[in-house]
Amino acid sequence: MEKTGKVIPSILQYKDEEIAEYEDRVKEFRAGDIPEADFMAFRLRLGVYGQRQADAQMFRVKIPGGLLHADQLDALGEIAERHAPLKKGHLTTRENVQLHHLTLEGAADSMQILHRVGLSTKEACGNSVRNVVACPMVGIDPQQAFDIQPYMGAFVRNFVRRDFTFHMPRKVKPAFSCGDHDCGVVLMHDLGFVARVREIDGETVKGFKITVGGGTSIQPLMAETLYEFVPVDDFQRVTEAVLRVFNRIGPRTNKMKARIKVLIHSEGIESFRNHVEEELKEPWAQEYDNRDHLLFFDDELADVPSRENLASITEENDEAYTAWKSTNVTPQQESGYNFVCVTVPQGDISPEQFRGLGVISRTRASSRVRVTAEQNLMFRWVPDEAVYALYQDLQSIDLAEGELNQITDTTSCPGTDSCKLGITSSMGVNRAVSEALKNPNGHSELLKDELIKGMHVKMSGCPNGCGRHHMADIGFHGAAMKATGGNQIPSYELFVGGSYEDGDTRYGIRPRGRIPAKMVSDATFRILEFYKNTRQDGELFKDFAARIGKEPFEAIIAELPKVGALGKDTIDFYMDYEKTILYQMERGEGECSV
Repeated sequence: MEKTGKVIPSILQYKDEEIAEYEDRVKEFRAGDIPEADFMAFRLRLGVYGQRQADAQMFRVKIPGGLLHADQLDALGEIAERHAPLKKGHLTTRENVQLHHLTLEGAADSMQILHRVGLSTKEACGNSVRNVVACPMVGIDPQQAFDIQPYMGAFVRNFVRRDFTFHMPRKVKPAFSCGDHDCGVVLMHDLGFVARVREIDGETVKGFKITVGGGTSIQPLMAETLYEFVPVDDFQRVTEAVLRVFNRIGPRTNKMKARIKVLIHSEGIESFRNHVEEELKEPWAQEYDNRDHLLFFDDELADVPSRENLASITEENDEAYTAWKSTNVTPQQESGYNFVCVTVPQGDISPEQFRGLGVISRTRASSRVRVTAEQNLMFRWVPDEAVYALYQDLQSIDLAEGELNQITDTTSCPGTDSCKLGITSSMGVNRAVSEALKNPNGHSELLKDELIKGMHVKMSGCPNGCGRHHMADIGFHGAAMKATGGNQIPSYELFVGGSYEDGDTRYGIRPRGRIPAKMVSDATFRILEFYKNTRQDGELFKDFAARIGKEPFEAIIAELPKVGALGKDTIDFYMDYEKTILYQMERGEGECSV
């Protein structure tokens, strides 16, 4: 791994003793000296999550706000090369990086690699404060109220390694937005912060709107406003009161109901606010400082490439580049610079790609990338003169795909590839749908439609929603159904009309009926055809779905061909994507509620 000699900006690091303790505990567990349940609770706090495969671990790296330095990209590539049998890492919708199929011992060595570059898996799993999601435009967003990065960093540092933040009833997923356009989509999170400014006593004061109680899964709920405005000097104290209240009164006996959203839904926001107000009267709150020593400052501008010695590389007659640039490159407010997004199919990155991205970030951008909630990456501060060279660099590592955030840029969780809770191969159906949309035999004219091109398709392997299917124009989550003869086939439930852009957060409606997995692409095209032929002039799909309701979509599902009894002509429907055995739903007990 190349060393730059520079200080790597780091929000959250391991302590030396944490890695040493993990190594000791692994040895004790292998020797049979630690009960499995106790060891599981311990490793979860260090981001090591059991897969559905025996003795295989998912290794979750926390990336607060999605911020990665070039040297950290190199480190992730090293881990993928040394310890991930499939030789890849996976970008998640929570801006984490996951590596799969690691051994317990491989996870220990991976921690050492991360430690060298200031990354951590601390409390990335378990009943803890999970990774913070933030807009990748932090600091350069033209709509931002102020730069939230220092405060986001302080939040991360404050609420890790606290007794009450990793023994809570369940996990808490936080998000930060730069302004009221809600680029971090706080309304779908347990705990959200929206940057605002207010005039108080003639002075401009920075602060946050604080929201609580959002979440998806089988009970999708929107967050409610706890406080319209809390000054930055006080937001950590208020946040701690929220977490202390949840830890104290949140239900613990039924893990399915042990989320803060369920507590607020049952108690009401006023009752919850009263609990918070009472908590703020406790002695700990009276002695609280503003935690300024935890603020995270990153001098990104110090690493921005100078334009003085750059010469533009000709881009004449490069149609592929022109198409890529139209969707993946956007000028910044700062003249002569751009943010450039990298479309990462299925969110998977090889060791060579990690290292290549590190080189690109050092030579063409600010030595940093941002992971996005769409499982893509963003370079910032790319000079005009370097954009074409960056594109060529991406071509050399097979990451020059365009159509960012277009209908072909599909999103999914790993599903049954690794997750115990997975019901279907969501990665398989993702690849199938994406390929069908890119090569739409008989539907080419359909996908030239501008309103359709801008739609989002997302899928999850189960109802939990790690693929954010609730918020897609067209979303799917894994299920099982019985075909003729009673045999199970992999299938999906449909969601339509979700949204998460420009402050318009809404969950999709769920039509009744299940779609065989091998018919998901067909169903998608039927829905798009129906939308194009039936919508009002200029009507967005989300508004179209809200207007017509679920019944017409139920009719589309009902019109799909019926799967006949298991036989040589139908056997493909009885096997999931990229599988060669008959489907049988096998869903284990997940560890996220342990």
